[in-house]
Amino acid sequence: MSRPTLSQLPYRTRAELFTQLAQLEASGLPFARAIALIEVAGEAAPRLQAMRKRAEKGEPPAQAGEKSGLFTRLEARLIHAAWNAGSPAGMYRRLADLYTARAMQLSTMKSRMALPALVLVMALFIKPLPALAGGAIGAGGYLLGIFKPLLALVLIYFLGRMLWRYLLANASTSTAPTVLTALPLFGNLLVRRNVRDFFESVALMLEAGVSMLDALPMALETIEVGAIRREFAQLRPRIEQGLTLSQALSGLSYLNRLDSAARAVEFAATGEQSGTLPEMLLRHVKMETDTINEFFRQAAQWIPRVVYGAIALWIAYGILTGGAFMPKVPANL
Repeated sequence: MSRPTLSQLPYRTRAELFTQLAQLEASGLPFARAIALIEVAGEAAPRLQAMRKRAEKGEPPAQAGEKSGLFTRLEARLIHAAWNAGSPAGMYRRLADLYTARAMQLSTMKSRMALPALVLVMALFIKPLPALAGGAIGAGGYLLGIFKPLLALVLIYFLGRMLWRYLLANASTSTAPTVLTALPLFGNLLVRRNVRDFFESVALMLEAGVSMLDALPMALETIEVGAIRREFAQLRPRIEQGLTLSQALSGLSYLNRLDSAARAVEFAATGEQSGTLPEMLLRHVKMETDTINEFFRQAAQWIPRVVYGAIALWIAYGILTGGAFMPKVPANL
């Protein structure tokens, strides 16, 4: 019976895990002893326990981590390559820094959106107040006026999240172009993030000593969108035919959609000529990451403003059309 596929751990958990592994590896402790000192919470805890049992049996870190579900397949390959090269401490540190940055980005977005969500909930309580104060509705009508839009918003949120997950899952398994990459703004962002992750994985593999032909198939696993993955799968046959990576990158339509396509090819060519391909690819990855972070920073600034403006207009409309401040004509006239 095949081992069930486990979900990837959250970025923050993976950052904490690899930070501890880097510190303990740098201290010189044997792996089996070091893994016994690590502490993680949540869904990672039983996986860590499984990894400890494997480590006690003498399994190396990459194999024990992947089989227990604590490491992804790509992480395991990177750690295995670094282990064979001497010590995985540097790779642990690089993975820790990578996941720390991504966890901070996600945390920033959530914190920026928390206040607009709170303001929206407060608006739901405030909007029916004029009608309640004017006697147009009773207590039951006031509560109904709060919970009906709240229930609608919750339903829209969960349906939207289910639709997004469905589209993303379909995009991952299908090799046909997906509607997600055609979305304004977010489509290009999705392509940029997938291409960035691919280059990052290739660079880390090469840095760890993995050959280009072995690194490319494993790096493909980090691409979520099937159409992009299918196109980038053309790189290995092209390189096997004698092309360099920079030459093989030319003509990839998803790469050429990005304004950074020429830079990626140029950096790859420079790295090939100078023998510093991993470093040059990582420089490109850093610049792409900065662009992605800037997009989210702008989104975190403007989305709350749009939400605040929509809430203000909604409350004003409710006050003006609620009749709470309109003079009432006595019924006997």
